[in-house]
Amino acid sequence: MNTATQVGLIGYGLAGSVFHAPLLQHTPGLALHSIVSSQRDTLMRRFTDVHIHADVETLLADPAVDAVVIATPNAQHAPLAIAALRASKHVLVDKPFALSVAEAEAVIAAAREVDRVVTVFQNRRFDADFLTLQRLMADGTLGEIAERHSHFDRFRPQVRERWRESDVPGAGLWMDLGPHLLDQMLVLFGWPQAITADIAAQRAGALSNDYFHAVLHYPRMRAIVHAGSLVTASAPRLSVHGTRGSYLKDGLDVQEEQLRAGVAPGAPGYGVDPVHGVVVQQDAQGGVSRTTVDSEVGDYRRLYAAFAAAVRGEGEATVSAAQAMQVMRLLEAGVSSSAEGRRVVL
Repeated sequence: MNTATQVGLIGYGLAGSVFHAPLLQHTPGLALHSIVSSQRDTLMRRFTDVHIHADVETLLADPAVDAVVIATPNAQHAPLAIAALRASKHVLVDKPFALSVAEAEAVIAAAREVDRVVTVFQNRRFDADFLTLQRLMADGTLGEIAERHSHFDRFRPQVRERWRESDVPGAGLWMDLGPHLLDQMLVLFGWPQAITADIAAQRAGALSNDYFHAVLHYPRMRAIVHAGSLVTASAPRLSVHGTRGSYLKDGLDVQEEQLRAGVAPGAPGYGVDPVHGVVVQQDAQGGVSRTTVDSEVGDYRRLYAAFAAAVRGEGEATVSAAQAMQVMRLLEAGVSSSAEGRRVVL
C-alpha cells in the first residue's frame, strides 16, 4: 500500500523542472503524482509513472491528489493557491508567496477555511552557507552580531526574453531573489524596526528591476541584502561581523548547479560545498587569525520533508503562514522605500 502523500505539480518551467520535480521524487513520504504543463507531449515521454495534464482543473478535481505545488509565473501564485485550497488540497507555493500583502492574506484565509497546510518554498534556509552561519552564531564563535551582509550577485549583461525579466506583475530581481535573502534575515534576527531600499533597473533595455540594495535596521545591528546583474567580480556571498570575529564565505550554494546538471538529491556529494568559509578573529595584542570553517551539508529536501510531515499532521511546515506574511510585508515596504526615497518604519 502506497502511503506517500500524492503531490500535483503545477508548472514545469525552471522552478518546476530543476527544483520541485527532482526534490519531490527524492523526498521520502512524497510522490509526484501529476504535472500540469503546456509541454504535455514531451513530459508524457519523459515520465512513465506521472499523470500529465494540460489544465489545472483536471488536477484539482482528482481525489487522488493530496497536495499541490505551484511553480508558475509569480502573478499566478495566489489565484492558483486559493483554487487549490478550495479544492481541499494542501499547498506549497514557490516564492514569492504572492504579489502583495492583500493577496497573501487571502491565501492564508482560504487555508484557514478548509483547514489545510499552506506554506512557501524558502529553500535557501537549507543552503550550506546559511546552515553553517546558524551554527557559528549558536555556538558564540562570532559574538554579538553587528553587521550581516548577504550578496547574490551575477553577471548577466543581456536582458533575456523571459517573464522574469519582462514588464509584468511579479517580474524583477526584487521579487525573485528578495524573498530568499529577506527570509534568511528574518530567521536569524527577527522582525526589524525599519527598512531602507534602493531598487533599480541598470541594464540597457531592462524592463524590470535588476538591482537592489536594502538595509534592515535593528536597534544596534544592520542587515544588508544586495543583488546585482552587472557584477563580474562579486563580493563575498556572506560577510558577517560580530564582537568576537567575522565569517566570510564566497560562492553560491551548489545545490541549484547540481540540480541543473541532473544530480539527484541525496546522491553522494549532493549539497556538499567545496568552497569553505573562514572565521577571522583578532586577539588582544592585535594578532589576526584566519580559521577555515567546515561547512554544513545543504539539503533542500528538508523543507519538503517538513511539508510532508505537516500534511500528515505530524509536525509543522518549515515556513509558517505568519513568516510568509512577514516576507511579503518587507517586500512591499522595500518597494515603498525605494519609490519614496526614505526609510520605512515597520
